[in-house]
Amino acid sequence: MKRFDIVFRDLIFVTYILFLSFDGYSQSPEFSLREFASGQIKKGVRSIGMGGDGATWGNYSLVWRDSSTALLDIGTNQYTNNNTFGFSAVGVTLPPLKNGLTFYAIALSQHATNISTTLKLPGLGNVAFPMQGDGSNQAVFVKMAMPLGKGFSFGLLLSYERTIFDAVSEMNPQVYARYQTDWLPSGGFGFSWQPNTRILVGMRALFNNDNETIVDNVSNSHGLNSSQEYRLGISVGVWKGALIDLGGNIRHRSNQIFNTKNTAIEPNIGFEQNLWQRHFAFRFGLDETSETGGVTLRYNPLVLDIAYVHDMAIARVGSIFGPTSSSIIATLIFDFGNYLNKKH
Repeated sequence: MKRFDIVFRDLIFVTYILFLSFDGYSQSPEFSLREFASGQIKKGVRSIGMGGDGATWGNYSLVWRDSSTALLDIGTNQYTNNNTFGFSAVGVTLPPLKNGLTFYAIALSQHATNISTTLKLPGLGNVAFPMQGDGSNQAVFVKMAMPLGKGFSFGLLLSYERTIFDAVSEMNPQVYARYQTDWLPSGGFGFSWQPNTRILVGMRALFNNDNETIVDNVSNSHGLNSSQEYRLGISVGVWKGALIDLGGNIRHRSNQIFNTKNTAIEPNIGFEQNLWQRHFAFRFGLDETSETGGVTLRYNPLVLDIAYVHDMAIARVGSIFGPTSSSIIATLIFDFGNYLNKKH
């Protein structure tokens, strides 16, 4: 009986390691890093709080509605093992041009230090090593959008992003790795249709491409890392100030260095209620497998959006950085167009 207990215990341990390997090595750490920052601000904090459905109120095609505004984004994601990721971003949406064409640009900086993880190194036969590392991510995104008439809108996204993650083995300082990306043309587009004030339908597509380089103490590896993501959603007003948001996304990823491909389909579900003439709103939802919530405080010309996410992007990054996390993202928006009009 005692020998059976030992064998059973070892079997559970091996099963856990295999699960961790499949889950955690689905992508490189520098790409997982992006899920906590750039992957979120593309949707917007309001959309994050009600389930992350970037196809509706976070659609690229609706940028023209936020013309003449500036924003400050900050966010933090902390795991129970003390792995912490933070970012800040600043953006501006210009006044509309002819036919309502509007441009929006945002610059992001993300940093993470003393991150504990377990990584496979291509030069060492993909053997897993407990590692300690630091990462950074710098990005600029430009969106352009315009109304097309009869409730239709169209938008484009152009993106530039570079990410680095340096790691050293916790057991042997001679074992190290640097994961870094070189930019390739990336971006996306979105369509939306709002036939009346109660209904909004949208779709959004995103295409990310990077040349990935992994340098360890034995070899250099180079390859293409690419992803395609498609979102579809509908928002319906159910009573005064309230709406439900239903959608989903399908994404496909491939990594040449690790020779992996993955396709997944996940839901996005959310609810929002506005109160007191839209001076306050609360929302909650499910972003894939992550629970979300958020509030908005509005007093012209300022709007403060705050979102909370439990286990942010866990369906995408798995347990590469830890089993459980909590995230808070906040955006302060200044409507300078409204402010200048009132001042004049």
